[in-house]
Amino acid sequence: MALTRPTLTRRRVRALAAVVVALAALTGAIVWFAGSEDRALDGACDGVLPVGEVRAVLGEDAALDVTNRTEGAFGDKAAKSGDKTAKSGGKRANSLTVRCRIAAEGTGHIAVTIAGSPRPRAEYGYGELYAAVPASHTLPVPLGNGWSGLFATDTARLGDAEDGTATTAVFLDCARRGDSLLITVETALRGATTLDDPATRPDFVRTATATAEAANDHWGCGARLGTPLRSVGLPVNEDEYEPLLGAKGTCAAVPTASRSAVSTARETARDRAPRESCVLGTREGSPLYRLEAYYGPYAEDARSQYTRDYDYENVTPAEKPAGRLGQSAYWAGATCPRGAESALYLIRAADADGETRRRPDLAYERAALAAFATASAQHHGCAAPSLPKG
Repeated sequence: MALTRPTLTRRRVRALAAVVVALAALTGAIVWFAGSEDRALDGACDGVLPVGEVRAVLGEDAALDVTNRTEGAFGDKAAKSGDKTAKSGGKRANSLTVRCRIAAEGTGHIAVTIAGSPRPRAEYGYGELYAAVPASHTLPVPLGNGWSGLFATDTARLGDAEDGTATTAVFLDCARRGDSLLITVETALRGATTLDDPATRPDFVRTATATAEAANDHWGCGARLGTPLRSVGLPVNEDEYEPLLGAKGTCAAVPTASRSAVSTARETARDRAPRESCVLGTREGSPLYRLEAYYGPYAEDARSQYTRDYDYENVTPAEKPAGRLGQSAYWAGATCPRGAESALYLIRAADADGETRRRPDLAYERAALAAFATASAQHHGCAAPSLPKG
């Protein structure tokens, strides 16, 4: 028996639309219907999405699907939708969270997250406070040109299936003491567009910097902005190591170690990046230690996660400026200007497996952390770091 599709009368259309709108209201999401594409783009990400840049990246004539969600508040200005609570206890916090996603069939998608910082304490210990930046197989590189930001990908080799996917993060240190905005944009482009092409690489970051400019004005942040980016470096792959003695970036000043066989480094430039990495390895490049520096929201996020993961020890980066995390890592901290979140510096051994380690060179770990933290703090204008004792 043939099945016939029921005719959608005007009354049924209204009823269907009402159900969809009700569901969207329950989830806090706004989903735009076909035929309202321009209106959807104009309102996406609380109105700060750069429509021209999005069209240029995804295609001028591409049909776009737009989803959008805005909640919370930043400083004294509430978001257009969502709650208007901007305080947590006696300490001001920023609950603003904005998410929008624009997808073009056959081309790719752009997903944007905007978060105010610092976050309410009630959010601590419940997953990541901010959108993650991939750094498992590669080291994120700074944006440069006066931007405090990162360009990152989890692609270990150019030509992999994810070679057309990258994440750009832009940190806005607002004029209001202690407040900041973090804009994180994932761009995924299909087809012939790859990270290996320096001419198209800026396509992966232009939405993030343009969104940052609009957000800076929209929420009255007043941060110092960078200049347009015409070139972007590649994240550092696992096989791109060099002699540690010749390091000039994030690994500069870190000593070698004969006992631990540390002689090579994987590094990036510093260039105002809100997160820095330095990987120390053997002569063949096998990783031995990883050093990390976190600033602003990234420092806040790391402390929140370590508090959750190590709360049974009652000694964490959230409670003391420096110390040792079990048997696997050391941390240091530094006070930074204008009421910003204190910087966090970590060194972790690559062979750390819970609490089990073979002949750890603790003196070297503390010396490497001290050199790394001191150089990084100076670059960012922070105070001399507090360092762990023996």
